[in-house]
Amino acid sequence: MPNQPALLIELLRAAYAAFNARDIDAALALMTPDVAWPKAFKGGFVRGTEEVRAYWTEQWSEINPHVEPIAFYPESAGQVLVEVHQPGFLTNSEKTGA
Repeated sequence: MPNQPALLIELLRAAYAAFNARDIDAALALMTPDVAWPKAFKGGFVRGTEEVRAYWTEQWSEINPHVEPIAFYPESAGQVLVEVHQPGFLTNSEKTGA
């Protein structure tokens, strides 16, 4: 039987890589249709992949976030806690000089 935490960690690495590359389709393909995603930029949650798509599209039009996973901690019930580093980021207007 495959190592379940290792498989989950690889899935999470792929999800963070897709997010940082702004590859929405690849990131959403790794999520269940009923995903609940925290709206860290606005507060609250969005539910479902289409709401995540809309939230990210809005978020990425205003800021340019990059989230680096630095440690993974397997927990009970098949969950993995991810420790991340999110360096400072520029708004898109700061990035382009607009």
